[in-house]
Amino acid sequence: MERRQPRVAVLGAGSWGTAVASIVARSTPTTLWARSPLTADEITSSHRNERYLGGVTLHEGLRATSRINEAVGDADVLVMGVPSHGFRDVLRQVAPWVRPWIPVVSLVKGLEQGTRKRMTEIVADILPGHPAGVLAGPNIASDVMAGYAAAATIAMPDQNSAARLADLFRTQRYRIYSTTDVIGVEVAGALKNVFAIAVGMGDGAGAGGNTKAMVMTRAVREMSLLGEALGGDPRTFSGLAGMGDLIVTCISPASRNRGVGEELGKGRELGDILAGMNQVAEGVKASGTVMEFAAELGVDMPIAAEVDAVLNHGATAMDAYRGLLRTAPGHEIHGEGW
Repeated sequence: MERRQPRVAVLGAGSWGTAVASIVARSTPTTLWARSPLTADEITSSHRNERYLGGVTLHEGLRATSRINEAVGDADVLVMGVPSHGFRDVLRQVAPWVRPWIPVVSLVKGLEQGTRKRMTEIVADILPGHPAGVLAGPNIASDVMAGYAAAATIAMPDQNSAARLADLFRTQRYRIYSTTDVIGVEVAGALKNVFAIAVGMGDGAGAGGNTKAMVMTRAVREMSLLGEALGGDPRTFSGLAGMGDLIVTCISPASRNRGVGEELGKGRELGDILAGMNQVAEGVKASGTVMEFAAELGVDMPIAAEVDAVLNHGATAMDAYRGLLRTAPGHEIHGEGW
């Protein structure tokens, strides 16, 4: 007897949620939930999402709906692509309709404000008993949709589940690895956005490539120290979800977080920058939470601290870079600080 293909529901029709839904639709029945009925109609009828992906053509098998019960009612896998600030609310809407025990995969690279929880912890709150994990890596949606080779890691508590779910997302040019380090992958995804803002500030202020490489390299160290203190595997932070995602987020012109930093480096006000964006830069929201964790765990994070000072405490990008350069360097591997 032939095994039925799993049905996948993707919630969130932003650039990456739409891209992932289009990828998954190549191999299995997939429904994308969009808040806007107009967006849902456009995706189903025209195979486009002009607002977030321009003229990119989506897979013809992908269908979309603005009714959340219709999206998730018969799903075998739930993929969450809504921003961190709306994640809990959308899960609450889903709860009455979702089938028991199905896995939930987060695409979100952020932390919940107030609770400081990772997205899989929110899943445990709202949908207890559902195995929860995360898909993350150096993935710019427009590049993936253009067919350029890319890779990501899917983390689930159970390795067999991670390997099975990887098959849903894998294509000839989109390589999916697997791991059980859910904490490490989620923490890396949140932290790299904060450091991308730091790199962007240097770009905006006219710093050169040497400066960018310096900040990125030291950022990997800060990411690893806090990630391990929070329970992540230190090896994760030199992999796709850590260093890999950090690199692309710091260098891609399409990176929202780097773009925020660049505008700050040019002297623009944060409120004006965010008002002109149609998608969320998760690093802006995560910076304060990251510093709370660092203080509690005794982890020295000079780069993240300077980003937080600019975003939340009135400092400028030039203040941040001057502050970093005033710190005396120590032993590269074993020393603390910058």
